[in-house]
Amino acid sequence: MKRRDEYGLKGSVNSDLSEIERIYHKQGYRLLGRNRHSAVKICRWTRESLRSNRVCYKELWYPPVQSHRCMEMTPYIGCNCHCLYCWRIHSGDRPGLSWREFPLKIIELDDPEVIVEDAIEKRRDLLIGFKGNPKVDRKKLEEALKPTMMTMSLTGEPTLYPYISGLVEEAKKRGIITFLVTNGTMPKALERMDPLPFQLYVSLSAPDKKTYIKVVRPLIRDAWKKVTSTLDILPSLETRRVIRLTMIKGLNMLNYKGYAELIEKAEPDFIEVKAYEWVGESQRRLSRESMPFMKDIREAAEKISDLTGYEVRGEYEPSGAVLLA
Repeated sequence: MKRRDEYGLKGSVNSDLSEIERIYHKQGYRLLGRNRHSAVKICRWTRESLRSNRVCYKELWYPPVQSHRCMEMTPYIGCNCHCLYCWRIHSGDRPGLSWREFPLKIIELDDPEVIVEDAIEKRRDLLIGFKGNPKVDRKKLEEALKPTMMTMSLTGEPTLYPYISGLVEEAKKRGIITFLVTNGTMPKALERMDPLPFQLYVSLSAPDKKTYIKVVRPLIRDAWKKVTSTLDILPSLETRRVIRLTMIKGLNMLNYKGYAELIEKAEPDFIEVKAYEWVGESQRRLSRESMPFMKDIREAAEKISDLTGYEVRGEYEPSGAVLLA
């Protein structure tokens, strides 16, 4: 693997004693591989599916997803943006805790095979604890130990890992489909991907550059230009493509014409209009009032539908989401 000598997390990203790793561990993450630049965690909807048979909207909208068999992970815990609505911890979120978040200090990148194998193993370790819960469906739990879907999102920006297609290949060898969620700032990485994931999400957090800078707080130059470049190439990517709009009351629920123009450029198969959720570290950056009600999301989806011609095909109130297609 190529070496990365100049990246900087305060101390060493390889150190088991690092404060940031302790925080991740406490929040339910497990860092992977020898070089600790990737992670896995049990998704809320995996838990819900096992305990109460409530499933994620992805299972309802995007076959063949099964919530209890979805492995949520990331190959790269660093990110080139500091989105206000992100649930993960950013450098500077807590007094006295700061580090060079992008680029990370990584001595050497782990191979895709190492990451996928370790993710499956550590996810299994996290799920074993459910055996003692009488509410858990035993058959579902046995199935859950063998994931059939790998979602590359969780934390950080997955396309910053240069061997992202290798992860898709390794997952496929194990009978696992892949979903990739990207912030859209790495268009060249997406163009190079071969194979592509089973489903590709692009997060579109603003309808214009001014709002984008305010909401996303990019750590790189020309981030908005790179996002629009990603939308330009999206129609040429031969996979299932989704634009996700994370709506934050008082910040980006405006200029719907701008959203419509960007969507028309991207020609996605689906659009998700989704409410910001006041969870995790985002509670330190935004107020509870920033979280839209379901009626607000319905109204936003209807405006986008009117402007783009995409039709409302479903909604899922537990996640504050409306699907357009």
